[in-house]
Amino acid sequence: MVDSQYYLPNDIGISALDCGEAFRLLSPREQMYSHYLSRAAWYGGLAVLLQTSPESANIFVLLQKIFRKQPAAELEPVAMAAGLTSEEYQAFLVYAAGLYANMGNYKSFGDTKFIPNLPKEKLKTLVFASQAFQEQPNEMEALWDSCSSALFSLEDKQKQLGLGNKGITTYFSGNCGLEDAELAQKFLDSKNLSAYNTRLFKKENGGKMCYEVRLASAVQKDCAVDGEEETSCGSFDFEDKEFTVKRGDYAQLMEKVSHYLEKAQAHAANENQKRMLEEYRRSFTFGSIDAHKEGSRYWIKDKGPIVESYIGFIESYRDPFGSRGEFEGFVAVVNKAMSERFAKLVSSAEVLLPELPWPRDFEKDTFLKPDFTSLDVLTFAGSGIPAGINIPNYDDIRQSEGFKNVSLGNVLAVAYATQKEKLTFLEEEDKDVYIKWKGPSFEVQVGLHELLGHGSGKLFVQDDKGKFNFDQSTLINPETGEKVTSWYRGSETWDSKFSTMASSYEECRAECVGLYLCLNKHVLSIFGHDGQDAEEVVYVNWLNMVRAGLLGLEFYTSESSSWRQAHMQARFVILRVLLEAGEGLVGLEEVKGEDGRPDARITLDRTKIHTVGKTAIQRFLCKLQVLKATADVAGGRALYDGYSAVTDSGPHNFLRLRDTVLLRKEARKMFVQANTRVNGEGVELVEYEGSAAGLIRSFTERFQDDAEKLEADLLELSKRDSPCWCH
Repeated sequence: MVDSQYYLPNDIGISALDCGEAFRLLSPREQMYSHYLSRAAWYGGLAVLLQTSPESANIFVLLQKIFRKQPAAELEPVAMAAGLTSEEYQAFLVYAAGLYANMGNYKSFGDTKFIPNLPKEKLKTLVFASQAFQEQPNEMEALWDSCSSALFSLEDKQKQLGLGNKGITTYFSGNCGLEDAELAQKFLDSKNLSAYNTRLFKKENGGKMCYEVRLASAVQKDCAVDGEEETSCGSFDFEDKEFTVKRGDYAQLMEKVSHYLEKAQAHAANENQKRMLEEYRRSFTFGSIDAHKEGSRYWIKDKGPIVESYIGFIESYRDPFGSRGEFEGFVAVVNKAMSERFAKLVSSAEVLLPELPWPRDFEKDTFLKPDFTSLDVLTFAGSGIPAGINIPNYDDIRQSEGFKNVSLGNVLAVAYATQKEKLTFLEEEDKDVYIKWKGPSFEVQVGLHELLGHGSGKLFVQDDKGKFNFDQSTLINPETGEKVTSWYRGSETWDSKFSTMASSYEECRAECVGLYLCLNKHVLSIFGHDGQDAEEVVYVNWLNMVRAGLLGLEFYTSESSSWRQAHMQARFVILRVLLEAGEGLVGLEEVKGEDGRPDARITLDRTKIHTVGKTAIQRFLCKLQVLKATADVAGGRALYDGYSAVTDSGPHNFLRLRDTVLLRKEARKMFVQANTRVNGEGVELVEYEGSAAGLIRSFTERFQDDAEKLEADLLELSKRDSPCWCH
């Protein structure tokens, strides 16, 4: 029996993401704008298949071909005739739904591989019996042969995403290790090039190491082309190695993205939106991150739009080195009632920021008031859907020009609905209060995390011209009592300096800000919570955080001593900090469950949150910010790695607790999203049921206009790089 963490269970939660009412309230022009932006997002999102694993694109095409010819209900009798049980057929549907929802065969949250929960021979029999196979036997057999062994393989290296011998990645060729990633980052910094939209391929040429840095772009020529002043492509000698910067990664997909953004431009509501889309198009056409930054500047200026969207190579969680972005694109409609609360939080920000536990000099010179809205998602293309977002991720823009925050209301509503019988690791008396207040408390936490967590704190920088953004002759480090001795220089950024730990460290800082500021009565009243209700929100927010810290152990790989998910590592670190605070604030004990198997209980003393808890978070949060602000990588790593260590020594055996967490884990929910379709002069919304079959159908209908061409393009892109993944 294979470890169940590599299967998706047949009863996995699958919910339709409801945006019908929000969409119907849009004007015809806004609906058309949403439609074309959604098309751009969905086509760009397919790049994630190529960013995830060598086999993901081929599996996607195999499934599309099968289900385009026969929807799930029509394929069922074929499966029964081929000898599958109904459980095995359901397992196949769940696997297919999982591949679509994660845009690849690794979980978007946790980065572990998942395989079908049925014998390989049975799946092969079903594929060969399908109508798609009957019509194109040679093509389908070749497709099956190209991905079937990887589809089921659970060799150690293939169990999770990672670099070198730690796992699978397609951001780097198979012969790259951490030292190659570090060298490439130095090269990119020297050329003032961002890694966000790149991949790295290494090969030997006449005894010399050659690296190819490939930019995502529709244009495949490496010379400057129409509409571009100069190109950053070319060959360069760097530290006795040869680096070549080339274009054309995911070219066919980037071309589609640019095409649909141009269509959306015609329906834009204002000049900022038009110019934003123009710059995004330049970015995806030429592979320019500078153009994407320029587009992001117009996006920040587009305050309070009815239809909100963002698109590009955004989050760097899944690059094992932490600096390459995964493609995502979203389109959403503003939820006015909830957005009013967030607007109040924004207008209170200047009063709340000084409450944070670091000296004034460690805070941004001026707080740039962002847009903060609650959105109902119409489209979210990529590997998974978060609950809240703070973007853009470009530190220089965030620090001096601003950012936006969004909370995804219809995602929150579905994702955090919890059934009592599935609630693990809590005392019985905590379960009802947890279920009642989990939604409201998470809303407060998301708001604080995104706005005042990611939106707070200064980075000390000396620019290329030698100019400082702080007074280095007087600034005192509150942790040492001495003058600040380190800072960011030139083109160094938070991501490039703190690399592999940057994402998780920053999530931890933002989560701590949420815990710390939710103790503020004014914050709670903004969200409509006063008196005893406010205390319940605080209690459940803190209880949820310590429980999440324990659940986080699911995302730790003991073989390689590495974490696979930034947020869950952050929550584990916070659990450790609060356990260390002592005085009975947090209790964690191993117990025997009612089923006789190992279990665990976590408790929180609500009378000590405002005293012991607050002090512990205050101290830790100040340390995190000071080390981040001063670019103290060594200090940051020592602190963060220390709390992230999962061992069997000390008062808690976290390695053994990890086995208990795996034993009792609940699979993360999957979302079914609607499609939009132009019908005459208008746009119609096509909704699907919240089931594996509904999720599959949404994908086969999403690309029906050019399905065969698109599938051929994906196979070609996949084949082009297939030699690069072997050592």
